[in-house]
Amino acid sequence: MAQGDDRIQLESSLGYLLKEASSALRAAMEDVLRPLGMTVTHYSCLELLAQRPGLSNSELARGAFVTRQSMNVLLQSLEREGQVTRATEATVGKALPTELTALGRRKLAAASAAVRGVESRMLAGMSEAEQATAFRALQSMVRSLRDTPSGAPTA
Repeated sequence: MAQGDDRIQLESSLGYLLKEASSALRAAMEDVLRPLGMTVTHYSCLELLAQRPGLSNSELARGAFVTRQSMNVLLQSLEREGQVTRATEATVGKALPTELTALGRRKLAAASAAVRGVESRMLAGMSEAEQATAFRALQSMVRSLRDTPSGAPTA
């Protein structure tokens, strides 16, 4: 085999295209969230808390794809600003459950509308059937990567 024959061809790499789409989506979300005084991580944290009240710092970090330390810094800031509240004592273990305040819910409503606009723009060139197919394909890819141990051959 000649040197370089095993290289990934970026033009035809689905993984590279997914990363490019992810980067473009994040940039577009940052653009609409910035005027609201938010980042994607800030928005993700509020959205997670709206859908799953009482999540811990670790659970929020996993859901927002950041480190526990980064999430802790964000939560401290959100708490100071009055967007979230955290219990002073853990009900179980060491985890301090976090919940949105009324201010946090208002900020989330504006951010959600902005993010929905970005998602609509992203999907504008696709029919409903194409969107459903893409959604199922991405879900399948995520499942395959999470269910198959690293380095293990797939069927």
